[in-house]
Amino acid sequence: MFASFILIPMDEVTQTNHLKAYGITYWSLSQGNKVKWLLNYEGGSFLLEDNEATRNECKIRGVTYNVISDTEAAQILEEIASPSKNMEAVILEKAPKIAVYSPKDKMPWDDAVTMVLTYAEIPFDVVYDQEVLDEKLLLYEWLHLHHEDFTGQYGKFYGSYRRAPWYIEQKKAAENLATELGFHKVSEEKLAVATKIRDFVIGGGFMFAMCSATDSFDIALSAEGIDICETMFDGDPSDVNYEDKINYKNTFAFKNFSLVKNPMEYEFSSIDMTRKRTIKRILDYFSLNEYSAKWDPVPTMLCQNHTMLIKGFMGQTTSFDRETVKSNVLVLGEIKSNQEARYIHGVKGKGMFTFYGGHDPEDYQHRVGDPKTELDLHPNSPGYRLILNNVLFPAAKKKKQKT
Repeated sequence: MFASFILIPMDEVTQTNHLKAYGITYWSLSQGNKVKWLLNYEGGSFLLEDNEATRNECKIRGVTYNVISDTEAAQILEEIASPSKNMEAVILEKAPKIAVYSPKDKMPWDDAVTMVLTYAEIPFDVVYDQEVLDEKLLLYEWLHLHHEDFTGQYGKFYGSYRRAPWYIEQKKAAENLATELGFHKVSEEKLAVATKIRDFVIGGGFMFAMCSATDSFDIALSAEGIDICETMFDGDPSDVNYEDKINYKNTFAFKNFSLVKNPMEYEFSSIDMTRKRTIKRILDYFSLNEYSAKWDPVPTMLCQNHTMLIKGFMGQTTSFDRETVKSNVLVLGEIKSNQEARYIHGVKGKGMFTFYGGHDPEDYQHRVGDPKTELDLHPNSPGYRLILNNVLFPAAKKKKQKT
């Protein structure tokens, strides 16, 4: 039988390097090859066109693969097509062009997405405020938000780090950048950036955010035209009774949250569960929800994994209070017993967004100055797989989405 396909299994037992398997798939797409993502088949396996170059890439990168015949591939696709199977074969059309929104002076290990893209050998460009305001996002299909504070409060690190040299330098750099870009305050400049990103999504872009970029992005949009920053952040007092002026209609994912007014407190709002959760580390796991692969392929793609139970990990924004999540937003991963959403997804205009709580899926409580995570030690990380699901799903053949 003529061998014409490469099957990259993504189950727990067979695959030696789940993370680099995504890089192989992205690389194959970038070479103009056809790819099928086999949802819920052996952990969300990939079916690639067989050629010597792809085989060599798999060998070089240490990715497990099997060369199968036309007949074997047809049998797999027939099984997947069965109405009794919660599976689907999704066509991936082309490799999406990727941008990571991050300050240019940040180290690669400051951000889990940057680390896993580099490890998986998936190319990306770094953009920041200048590029966003210059409409450069139009060049990309997928955008990740680094752990940014879009409210202009410098991560609310003031209480613990206001005398630290790095904090002083970052605050000064942010103020200088805002001035260069024609703004009087950092909060005004960050709002302008957030609205450009909002427009990118509404126009059809895909946005992925982790940790504090999730809630601070929505808070900034909800506070448009309102001063929520205290004097130490922007040089003048906040607006009187500003909490009464918050507009939840402007947000992507969150509703009915209250802002933390105390500038000394390391917290933005009631969205975050970090200080409300009482789960011990050894019990800190969240579960992925199951969707119909044939009827709900997008959430199914985003939840592809070799396990439905994922280790928890902390961040400035660890997870989201279910009470603050809008009803039209899907909760993909959660701790039901604690009313805690970890991984959420929604549609905005013609585009989509995904918010993932926490800082680093393989570093339980990452602190300022901690060493980077060595992904060579975690090639099968299910927590990192969720990030790469988001990187790849914009490549899927598009279906019309409701706004």
